[in-house]
Amino acid sequence: MSYLRLEGITKRFGLFIANDNVNLNIDQGEIHAILGENGAGKTTLMNIISGLAQPDSGKIYLQEKIFRISSPSEAIKLGIGMLHQHFILVPQLTVTENIILGTLDHWRLNLKQKHKEIATLSQNYGLEIDPTAKVGNLPVGVQQRIEILKLLYRKAKLLILDEPTAVLTPKEVQLLISILRQLAANGHTIIFISHKLPEVMKLCDGVTVLRRGKVVANTTTKKATPQQLAKLMVERDVALELHKSPASLGKVVLSVQSLQVALERSVAVRNVSFELRAGEVLGIAGVNGNGQRELADAIACLRTIKQGKIQLNRKSIGYIPEDRQTTALVLQLSIAQNLILKAFKKFPFCRRFLLQREAIRNHAQSAMQLFDIRAIAEDVKVSQLSGGNQQKVVLARELAETPMLIVAMQPTRGLDVGATSSIQQRLLAERDRGAAILYISTELEELMAMSDRIAVMYEGEFVAILDTQRTTLEEIGFFMGGGNR
Repeated sequence: MSYLRLEGITKRFGLFIANDNVNLNIDQGEIHAILGENGAGKTTLMNIISGLAQPDSGKIYLQEKIFRISSPSEAIKLGIGMLHQHFILVPQLTVTENIILGTLDHWRLNLKQKHKEIATLSQNYGLEIDPTAKVGNLPVGVQQRIEILKLLYRKAKLLILDEPTAVLTPKEVQLLISILRQLAANGHTIIFISHKLPEVMKLCDGVTVLRRGKVVANTTTKKATPQQLAKLMVERDVALELHKSPASLGKVVLSVQSLQVALERSVAVRNVSFELRAGEVLGIAGVNGNGQRELADAIACLRTIKQGKIQLNRKSIGYIPEDRQTTALVLQLSIAQNLILKAFKKFPFCRRFLLQREAIRNHAQSAMQLFDIRAIAEDVKVSQLSGGNQQKVVLARELAETPMLIVAMQPTRGLDVGATSSIQQRLLAERDRGAAILYISTELEELMAMSDRIAVMYEGEFVAILDTQRTTLEEIGFFMGGGNR
């Protein structure tokens, strides 16, 4: 039986058509994947289903009845809940307090009774958790369970999950897959948005592929291969497996000794020591928040160190920050302007204190062609680019002076398979050129494919440095969770 049906959904933003006559049918109890490259219209479509946006035309059917979903609160009343990639939790409150927040319509609160309700709910769905625990003290995987329980507590029957595995360890991913299968078996309908095709193939039943706002395929995981789905998303063949040459190691480019980096009230990095050689990729694995960002910032000379030594040629660093929109780009500047942010005082971009427009334009046009940055012209604001093209602008700028050390933090986060492949191949080309690369990511499969060695960070320390040829995802996940030899 069809639980959700969309008929002719169209949404415009000015002249741009985000969703173009979208038809979609999802059965009750189905786990349905929505795939598409960045800018394909996935988020807009989910916002329409969850009441955050209104379509310009088209109809939404729930169990074959037409509904107009005017707001998120209206969506919840209709049994539709969305689990966002970035959790919406209050760290200082308990599990129970977070789950019931915003649901009470009277001032009396029997917290003890609510603890019992949440405990029963969590046990019924196999999401066992301590309802009295402070959320800020819980690991990421458990926090995600709380977000799911929030939706179930509000009696959601249609769950929309946006990149739900982006910050989870392999063990937590497997647990989430088991939970989602159980929910589907109990009659819940699930929309699963992800760029990770292996997870889609493992978990989902149906698949809808969007491209430039239109549905280009409605199929099933039994009838399609990952390669076919990738090609449908980006209109070209995509290499889903990286083929990197054996490492040819050169001299030490970066030496870190007994490094400590302090935050206001804690130590973010403690007693970290390692060496990185030319022609080598050292991957850094770990659950978000274990000191990776502070380590990267310290090496890039953006954060003061408390103790220890960092030895390298600081003039020869390319740094790809974690968040391209807030720390890597100036969104209101053009592509051309962003490409010279680190060199606008230098020749040929500046002469006698005046910017040379023609040199800046020629440089941008060359970079756009070399890095496949897709835009109408070099004077387009980077805010108007897709995430993948924004990341290519960052990459083009940071690699422009052929740095000997590249610090890449989450360089493919939130990118589609086409953009991910392009950026990975470019970085491997830099490795083959002789650059040393520090590659920080929460994506373990990606780290295994890109890295020659992997260091695992837990609570600010390197708890293991592993050879990728002699380790497994399970072993890395064990260390990520605080395990030790």
